Amino acid sequence: MAEDFNNTILAELRRLTDAIDRLAGPAPAINDWNAADCFVWSPARQHVQPVVRPNRVALKLIRGVDHVRDILHENTVRFADGYPANNVLLWGARGMGKSSLVKAVHEDVRRESGVSLKLVEVHREDIASLPTLLDLLKDTPHRVIVFCDDLSFDHDDTAYKSLKAALDGGVEGRPDNVLFYATSNRRHLLPRHMMENEQSTAINPSEAVEEKVSLSDRFGLWLGFHKCSQDDYLTMIDGYADYFKLPVDHQKMHAEALEWATTRGARSGRVAWQYIQDLAGRMRIALDRA
Repeated sequence: MAEDFNNTILAELRRLTDAIDRLAGPAPAINDWNAADCFVWSPARQHVQPVVRPNRVALKLIRGVDHVRDILHENTVRFADGYPANNVLLWGARGMGKSSLVKAVHEDVRRESGVSLKLVEVHREDIASLPTLLDLLKDTPHRVIVFCDDLSFDHDDTAYKSLKAALDGGVEGRPDNVLFYATSNRRHLLPRHMMENEQSTAINPSEAVEEKVSLSDRFGLWLGFHKCSQDDYLTMIDGYADYFKLPVDHQKMHAEALEWATTRGARSGRVAWQYIQDLAGRMRIALDRA
């Protein structure tokens, strides 16, 4: 009888312990900054997941955006060297290499400077956890670029407030060893209808709109990416073909590449890369972008 009672008590204690563990969530993981140069933020475990083989291209392969490339590169060099630098918003046309440029510049500057420069990607849905990430990063001996790809906010989305505080607001402000780079198809990050709704329902409409627009203002640099011309598109094609040493007649390749772009209704760096992948595949040639 007593043994049955004790077993019941032990079973109940185990059940309560398991329930408490589930409520507490997974224990924070140990962050190994030496495991890689690129990481992905996992807020559930307060962990930066190493990315051993990042998906990136060499900086020399990114064509048609020379002006913004040079600005971003110089800004990143200053940050790596410990000098003042700005948060950057790369905005504009799809497929023009915004995210590719961020990753390529990070790798190029890291190699040239020899500085321990890390890139930590934050997924759009994890923006609200930015204060936690910054609290973790401020104690590291590394310089860190926090990167969010395809950043935008929908109606009733309040995560932008966490981003505003992370960029340069709040009591502590942004740590000196952290810089924020983001890409977006929109210059002001919030859809027009959202700003108009805020304006129509607010007691002071102008203040409501200013609060939304001020999010983009937290980025010191706005780098615009526009649709490329036919010449720029073909320059991208030639750059890929030369880099990978594809044995192909350029005149024939240009005709194919233009037809490829026509079927997709756009010319961009992404479309150029997709054509090169198709061309190399037909020629049975492997492509190594690193």
